[in-house]
Amino acid sequence: MKNQPASASLTLLLGGLAAVPYSGIDINLPALSATAAALRVGPSNVGLTISAFMLSLALAPLIYGPVSDRVGRKPTLVFGLTLFVAASLACACSQSLKMLLAFRFFQGAGAACTTLTFAIARDLFDEMTARAKIANIVIAINVVTVIAPSAGAAVLAIGDWRLIYVVQASAGVVLLAIVVVGFSESAKLCHGSELLPSAIIRDYIRFATDRVSVVFTLVGAAGGATVFAYVTGSSLFFVGVVGVVGLRPGQYAIIFSACSAAVMCGAIIDGRLGRWGALPAKTMTVGLGLLFASSSAMLALTLAGFSSTAAFATLLMIVALAFGISLPNIINATMQSLPDIAGTVGAAAGSIQMICGSGASSLVAVFFDGRSALSMVAVMAISSLLALSLYLMAPIPAPPRLP
Repeated sequence: MKNQPASASLTLLLGGLAAVPYSGIDINLPALSATAAALRVGPSNVGLTISAFMLSLALAPLIYGPVSDRVGRKPTLVFGLTLFVAASLACACSQSLKMLLAFRFFQGAGAACTTLTFAIARDLFDEMTARAKIANIVIAINVVTVIAPSAGAAVLAIGDWRLIYVVQASAGVVLLAIVVVGFSESAKLCHGSELLPSAIIRDYIRFATDRVSVVFTLVGAAGGATVFAYVTGSSLFFVGVVGVVGLRPGQYAIIFSACSAAVMCGAIIDGRLGRWGALPAKTMTVGLGLLFASSSAMLALTLAGFSSTAAFATLLMIVALAFGISLPNIINATMQSLPDIAGTVGAAAGSIQMICGSGASSLVAVFFDGRSALSMVAVMAISSLLALSLYLMAPIPAPPRLP
């Protein structure tokens, strides 16, 4: 495999790698009850396996990023994917909840190496090409988000919950083989760099003192918090508000899938705009403005006592579309000014964004009143306003367009 901008195989590999963490969450959702019954614990306790996976997914990149800047993306990916495969098989063999929680943590730590895909895109391509590649990665992630729960249900229909982990391990083996055999190192390694704690700390200090990277990290975190809020709150509202909305799970799944498809459409639109010469700054302004406008419209409708399913579903899809338009540009801009430590920057940004997203999700759940979408739309409106304000008010220029 040659690391060329026109290589479809490279695009597929990056998309497949980036989708691993999301598949590790979504494919297991249909099997939570079956897992609880097999391990003789409550379903809510098995839900902690998702938390364990996401915790390591937030923390592990902080190690992978600076390591990959020094030893390379390829060996880091090989280590992480090997850990993912081993931990997935260990999950399949777990005989207790404690064992499953421990192995799910290590599974997430292995999957976290795939967050390097955005750094790889920045390694290989100029700004405009990287923007298109990142858009394709976002599309791949959302394809998995749409099909993973159904895939998990299909696997559960022919086997038990352990088979789902075997399937994940098998997918990891395929990706590992492709990386080992066909992927060329993308990072421009500095042979004088040392893998020492002091050197890693210096890299994180460089990130923390670079205004461009920090501002776009916070813009991405606020935008991501908007989406995490609707992921959590939409289920509570559409399914949980009985007598007002009270959709069946299958009906809600259609809405959720439509939102994932809207993110994909947004990323496709951004890719087209890039090829037509649209500046990233203008695209981000439009995307973040649309994100705030649609979130605010939902808040206004809620405060007015209006709870139309069709109206809320439509506005949620607009939110998802706006996020899809904005996200590739935000990711690209975050690493723009520090390309030599793109792994470190991407790791720090990803961890911050996941922590903020988890916080937004928790706020929605804690303040849900059981009668309306107020907690969801309030968090969405505040988060989207913060994202737009940070972008518009930042005393820094947008990343330049290369000729």
